[in-house]
Amino acid sequence: MPLIRETIITTTGADGRPHVAPMGVTVELDGEGERFILAPFRPSRTLDNLLARRCAVVNHTDDVRVFAGCISGRRRDWPTVPADRIDAPRLADCLSHEEITVVQVEDDPVRPRFHCRTVHAATQARFRGFNRAQAAVIEAAILVSRLHMLPMDKIAREADYLSIAIGKTAGPHELEAWDWLMARIAAHQAGEDT
Repeated sequence: MPLIRETIITTTGADGRPHVAPMGVTVELDGEGERFILAPFRPSRTLDNLLARRCAVVNHTDDVRVFAGCISGRRRDWPTVPADRIDAPRLADCLSHEEITVVQVEDDPVRPRFHCRTVHAATQARFRGFNRAQAAVIEAAILVSRLHMLPMDKIAREADYLSIAIGKTAGPHELEAWDWLMARIAAHQAGEDT
Protein backbone atom coordinates (compact mmCIF):
# COMPACT_ATOMS: atom_id res chain seq x y z
CA MET A 1 0.00 0.00 0.00
CA PRO A 2 1.43 3.41 -0.88
CA LEU A 3 2.38 5.90 1.80
CA ILE A 4 0.77 9.27 1.11
CA ARG A 5 1.81 12.43 2.95
CA GLU A 6 -0.42 15.49 2.93
CA THR A 7 1.91 18.34 2.00
CA ILE A 8 2.01 21.74 0.38
CA ILE A 9 3.61 21.82 -3.06
CA THR A 10 5.14 25.06 -4.28
CA THR A 11 6.07 25.65 -7.91
CA THR A 12 6.93 28.55 -10.18
CA GLY A 13 4.72 29.49 -13.11
CA ALA A 14 5.83 30.50 -16.59
CA ASP A 15 5.19 34.09 -15.47
CA GLY A 16 7.65 33.66 -12.56
CA ARG A 17 4.90 33.79 -9.93
CA PRO A 18 4.88 31.25 -7.08
CA HIS A 19 2.00 28.80 -6.84
CA VAL A 20 1.01 27.13 -3.55
CA ALA A 21 -1.17 24.00 -3.57
CA PRO A 22 -2.03 21.22 -1.11
CA MET A 23 -1.30 17.75 -2.45
CA GLY A 24 -1.14 14.22 -1.19
CA VAL A 25 2.32 13.07 -2.26
CA THR A 26 3.06 9.37 -2.70
CA VAL A 27 6.29 8.29 -1.04
CA GLU A 28 8.15 5.26 -2.34
CA LEU A 29 11.23 3.75 -0.78
CA ASP A 30 14.06 2.57 -2.97
CA GLY A 31 17.73 1.72 -2.40
CA GLU A 32 18.62 5.42 -2.23
CA GLY A 33 15.88 6.44 0.23
CA GLU A 34 12.55 8.12 -0.46
CA ARG A 35 11.23 9.11 -3.86
CA PHE A 36 8.19 11.30 -4.34
CA ILE A 37 5.42 10.86 -6.88
CA LEU A 38 3.27 13.91 -7.58
CA ALA A 39 0.02 13.32 -9.47
CA PRO A 40 -1.81 16.61 -10.08
CA PHE A 41 -5.16 16.51 -11.84
CA ARG A 42 -5.66 17.95 -15.31
CA PRO A 43 -6.09 20.88 -15.63
CA SER A 44 -4.07 22.53 -12.87
CA ARG A 45 -1.41 25.18 -12.43
CA THR A 46 0.75 22.72 -10.52
CA LEU A 47 0.68 20.37 -13.51
CA ASP A 48 1.54 23.19 -15.94
CA ASN A 49 4.37 24.39 -13.70
CA LEU A 50 5.83 20.91 -13.27
CA LEU A 51 5.82 20.37 -17.02
CA ALA A 52 7.47 23.74 -17.66
CA ARG A 53 10.04 23.86 -14.83
CA ARG A 54 10.41 20.17 -13.90
CA CYS A 55 10.90 20.95 -10.21
CA ALA A 56 8.92 21.71 -7.07
CA VAL A 57 9.24 22.01 -3.32
CA VAL A 58 7.51 19.62 -0.92
CA ASN A 59 6.74 21.75 2.15
CA HIS A 60 5.99 20.26 5.55
CA THR A 61 3.90 22.54 7.77
CA ASP A 62 1.76 22.24 10.85
CA ASP A 63 -0.22 25.38 9.95
CA VAL A 64 -3.40 23.78 8.61
CA ARG A 65 -4.66 27.18 7.47
CA VAL A 66 -2.45 26.76 4.40
CA PHE A 67 -4.37 23.62 3.40
CA ALA A 68 -7.78 25.09 4.23
CA GLY A 69 -7.04 28.49 2.71
CA CYS A 70 -5.98 27.04 -0.64
CA ILE A 71 -8.77 24.45 -0.81
CA SER A 72 -11.53 26.83 0.27
CA GLY A 73 -10.28 29.70 -1.88
CA ARG A 74 -10.19 31.97 1.18
CA ARG A 75 -6.44 32.54 1.02
CA ARG A 76 -3.79 31.53 -1.49
CA ASP A 77 -1.14 34.21 -0.94
CA TRP A 78 1.03 32.40 1.59
CA PRO A 79 4.50 33.96 1.95
CA THR A 80 7.27 32.20 0.04
CA VAL A 81 11.03 32.56 -0.27
CA PRO A 82 13.37 31.19 -2.95
CA ALA A 83 14.44 27.58 -2.59
CA ASP A 84 18.15 26.91 -2.16
CA ARG A 85 18.93 24.80 -5.24
CA ILE A 86 15.98 24.80 -7.65
CA ASP A 87 13.85 27.31 -9.53
CA ALA A 88 10.85 27.14 -7.22
CA PRO A 89 9.86 28.83 -3.98
CA ARG A 90 9.29 27.27 -0.58
CA LEU A 91 6.85 28.36 2.10
CA ALA A 92 8.52 31.00 4.25
CA ASP A 93 7.08 29.50 7.43
CA CYS A 94 7.35 25.76 6.78
CA LEU A 95 8.88 23.43 9.33
CA SER A 96 10.99 21.71 6.70
CA HIS A 97 11.12 21.32 2.95
CA GLU A 98 12.47 19.08 0.24
CA GLU A 99 13.50 20.45 -3.12
CA ILE A 100 12.72 17.93 -5.83
CA THR A 101 13.33 17.52 -9.54
CA VAL A 102 11.34 15.47 -12.02
CA VAL A 103 13.17 12.38 -13.29
CA GLN A 104 10.30 10.68 -15.12
CA VAL A 105 6.77 11.54 -16.26
CA GLU A 106 4.03 8.95 -16.78
CA ASP A 107 1.43 10.61 -18.94
CA ASP A 108 -2.23 10.10 -18.13
CA PRO A 109 -5.36 11.85 -19.42
CA VAL A 110 -6.56 12.55 -15.86
CA ARG A 111 -3.54 12.53 -13.50
CA PRO A 112 -0.02 12.37 -14.92
CA ARG A 113 2.51 10.99 -12.45
CA PHE A 114 5.76 12.87 -11.86
CA HIS A 115 8.49 10.70 -10.35
CA CYS A 116 10.85 12.98 -8.47
CA ARG A 117 14.09 12.83 -6.54
CA THR A 118 15.20 15.07 -3.70
CA VAL A 119 18.15 17.33 -4.49
CA HIS A 120 18.11 19.27 -1.20
CA ALA A 121 16.32 19.10 2.14
CA ALA A 122 16.38 21.47 5.09
CA THR A 123 14.69 22.00 8.44
CA GLN A 124 13.61 25.50 9.44
CA ALA A 125 11.73 24.95 12.72
CA ARG A 126 11.10 22.32 15.36
CA PHE A 127 8.08 20.04 14.97
CA ARG A 128 6.05 20.08 18.18
CA GLY A 129 3.48 17.44 17.24
CA PHE A 130 -0.06 17.51 15.88
CA ASN A 131 -3.30 17.90 17.76
CA ARG A 132 -6.47 16.10 16.68
CA ALA A 133 -7.97 19.31 15.32
CA GLN A 134 -5.13 19.66 12.82
CA ALA A 135 -5.83 16.16 11.52
CA ALA A 136 -9.56 16.99 11.37
CA VAL A 137 -8.88 20.12 9.30
CA ILE A 138 -6.73 18.12 6.86
CA GLU A 139 -9.50 15.52 6.49
CA ALA A 140 -12.10 18.26 6.02
CA ALA A 141 -9.91 19.91 3.37
CA ILE A 142 -9.79 16.61 1.49
CA LEU A 143 -13.60 16.39 1.72
CA VAL A 144 -13.95 19.93 0.36
CA SER A 145 -11.60 19.10 -2.52
CA ARG A 146 -14.06 16.34 -3.44
CA LEU A 147 -17.35 18.27 -3.12
CA HIS A 148 -18.02 17.64 -6.80
CA MET A 149 -17.55 13.87 -6.38
CA LEU A 150 -19.13 12.92 -3.04
CA PRO A 151 -22.77 12.86 -1.94
CA MET A 152 -23.68 15.71 0.39
CA ASP A 153 -24.92 13.33 3.12
CA LYS A 154 -21.48 11.66 3.30
CA ILE A 155 -19.74 15.04 3.52
CA ALA A 156 -22.16 16.18 6.27
CA ARG A 157 -21.68 12.96 8.28
CA GLU A 158 -17.90 13.12 8.07
CA ALA A 159 -17.76 16.85 8.88
CA ASP A 160 -20.01 16.24 11.87
CA TYR A 161 -17.67 13.54 13.17
CA LEU A 162 -14.56 15.66 12.54
CA SER A 163 -16.13 18.55 14.44
CA ILE A 164 -15.70 16.56 17.67
CA ALA A 165 -11.90 16.92 17.43
CA ILE A 166 -12.28 20.59 16.56
CA GLY A 167 -14.40 21.18 19.66
CA LYS A 168 -11.98 19.35 21.93
CA THR A 169 -8.51 20.36 20.68
CA ALA A 170 -8.57 23.31 18.24
CA GLY A 171 -6.53 26.44 18.73
CA PRO A 172 -7.12 29.74 16.88
CA HIS A 173 -5.45 28.61 13.63
CA GLU A 174 -7.46 25.39 13.48
CA LEU A 175 -10.71 27.22 14.23
CA GLU A 176 -10.06 29.71 11.45
CA ALA A 177 -9.22 26.94 8.98
CA TRP A 178 -12.30 24.95 10.03
CA ASP A 179 -14.57 27.97 9.53
CA TRP A 180 -13.23 28.49 5.99
CA LEU A 181 -13.92 24.86 5.08
CA MET A 182 -17.39 24.76 6.66
CA ALA A 183 -18.32 27.97 4.79
CA ARG A 184 -17.26 26.31 1.53
CA ILE A 185 -19.37 23.23 2.31
CA ALA A 186 -22.39 25.44 3.18
CA ALA A 187 -21.97 27.41 -0.07
CA HIS A 188 -21.82 24.18 -2.04
CA GLN A 189 -24.90 22.83 -0.31
CA ALA A 190 -26.78 26.08 -1.03
CA GLY A 191 -25.78 25.89 -4.69
CA GLU A 192 -23.57 28.97 -4.40
CA ASP A 193 -20.32 27.09 -5.00
CA THR A 194 -18.49 27.98 -8.19
